[in-house]
Amino acid sequence: MIDRMALVAVGDHMVGRAGLATIDDLRRAIRPGSPHAVAARRAVELVRVGCESPMETWMRIAVIDAGFPEPELNIDVHDATGAFLGRVDLAWPRLRIALEYDGEHHRERDVFQHDQRRDNGFVVNDWTVIHATAADAVRPAVLFERLRQAFVAKGAAL
Repeated sequence: MIDRMALVAVGDHMVGRAGLATIDDLRRAIRPGSPHAVAARRAVELVRVGCESPMETWMRIAVIDAGFPEPELNIDVHDATGAFLGRVDLAWPRLRIALEYDGEHHRERDVFQHDQRRDNGFVVNDWTVIHATAADAVRPAVLFERLRQAFVAKGAAL
């Protein structure tokens, strides 16, 4: 069986910055009756423009599968004066909740310091930022609980 997450990640890549296809192109490329056509149709329904990495795809699909509303992807966040605070991987802007995937490069000194400054701007502007790492892909229960707590704290029903 073809892995759904891998298919969606490839689709996200193709319709994203790579600009290799549109979602409609992907739909048209599926040949009825071909091996794995059903899996491909299911996967293409989850493909979104805006995902910028396979781990962002994983987080998006995982939170949807866990019952959370679908997040917006890679949005720019501004404060009340219009000043740019930062770009977030996944977000629920109405609730001011962001979910960030921190790969290994986030441990580099300059990146870490940038992340800290950026997150301080989010905090003072009433944004909740939840950080995920590779460990959360293996055992996502704590990540989902923190995200659930953020939704509850912002008054959102799940």
